[in-house]
Amino acid sequence: MSVAEREFNHMFGKDPYSIPLEGYDVSQPELFMSGTELPYFERLRKEAPVHYCNDSENGPYWSVTRYKDIMEVESNPAVFSSEPGITLADPEPDFDISMFIAMDEPKHGDQRKTVQDIVAPTSLANLEPIIRERIEGILDTLPLNETFDWVDKVSIELTGQMLATLFDFPFEQRRKLTYWSDVATTIPGPDALIQSIEERQNILLTECLPAFTELWNQRVNEPPKGDLISMLAHGKETRDMGPMEFMGNLMLLIIGGNDTTRNSLSGGVLFLNQNPDQYDKLRAHPELIPKMIPEIIRYQTPLTHMRRTATEDYTLNGQNIKKGDKVAMWFLSGNRDPEAIENPDDFIIDRERPRQHLSFGFGIHRCMGNRLAEMQLRVTWEEILKRFEKVEVVGDPVRNYSPFVRGYAELPVQLRPIAK
Repeated sequence: MSVAEREFNHMFGKDPYSIPLEGYDVSQPELFMSGTELPYFERLRKEAPVHYCNDSENGPYWSVTRYKDIMEVESNPAVFSSEPGITLADPEPDFDISMFIAMDEPKHGDQRKTVQDIVAPTSLANLEPIIRERIEGILDTLPLNETFDWVDKVSIELTGQMLATLFDFPFEQRRKLTYWSDVATTIPGPDALIQSIEERQNILLTECLPAFTELWNQRVNEPPKGDLISMLAHGKETRDMGPMEFMGNLMLLIIGGNDTTRNSLSGGVLFLNQNPDQYDKLRAHPELIPKMIPEIIRYQTPLTHMRRTATEDYTLNGQNIKKGDKVAMWFLSGNRDPEAIENPDDFIIDRERPRQHLSFGFGIHRCMGNRLAEMQLRVTWEEILKRFEKVEVVGDPVRNYSPFVRGYAELPVQLRPIAK
């Protein structure tokens, strides 16, 4: 048993303030699955805002937990590199897929520009009626006053439909997209979606890559269109990608289009049930939806952190980070920093500055799909309020076993219709 495993057994279920800071490893997935992670970050912000963990499953790393320190790291990509990867786990040696979010300039910017028109204002305006029609179709088929899983019937279904639209992927096979996203991000284990890293690699190489390669071969021989595959196939900086780089960028776009919307759709339902005064406020003032959406995204923080690697020695908030060190920017913690956000532990749907959060990152790597995610959530809640008095949570959520994707595997609900 490693030091990290011994210390985690000591951490789990205990008072975070009773444990020596040198024993802290906040990357343990059990903390997030149990929903007990936030007090650990609270203590780090107070006592060790730039904290060194000398042993974890993925080796030593620094945790950056205050808003202003995270902004300093994000604002300095020359010192804090996105290569070789954005998670604490290093790339798998024999499965090194490249994606532009894990690249530095200039290649990062060149590849990002190739696909960013998919979320340009004109494109979003064209997508909105399609999104609304899809949401209406989903909501109108849900059972009333019966328990069902909101994650499966709404959150996954909507994101699957949206991804199929963005990729112009066969619509009847849309569930493959969210499945491949889950395969790529799941921690392997006996009770997990995949049992091993080898199984992950096999699924992505024998199922995902061939399906998209077929679509690539179709699109490259057609005039350019507005879907992501066509953009990649015809883009100057991406048309000559090798298979693993194509795979990496596919995974980035699928995961990016899946996790924020999917887990914020579920999180919003949960937070409104946990804060009935805010649900009452929303019903009385549906015009607050545009402010509520970024508050949901802040409160959920669908991706808990991003990793950077120091390219040189650097002093951050008094701590000496060495060249080659891993640095985890914990967006989840920065979004709960009282020095940056007033009453950060409260869910408030009419905040004055609701977009002051880190869930989309900052700087050159800020999520390019942030406005698309917000639009999907806004339209969904507009349609929910037209139909239902309440989406009532009737059981405990099942949270993801992951320190990276902060979300939900299940959320049992019942729909209460508006009284006629």
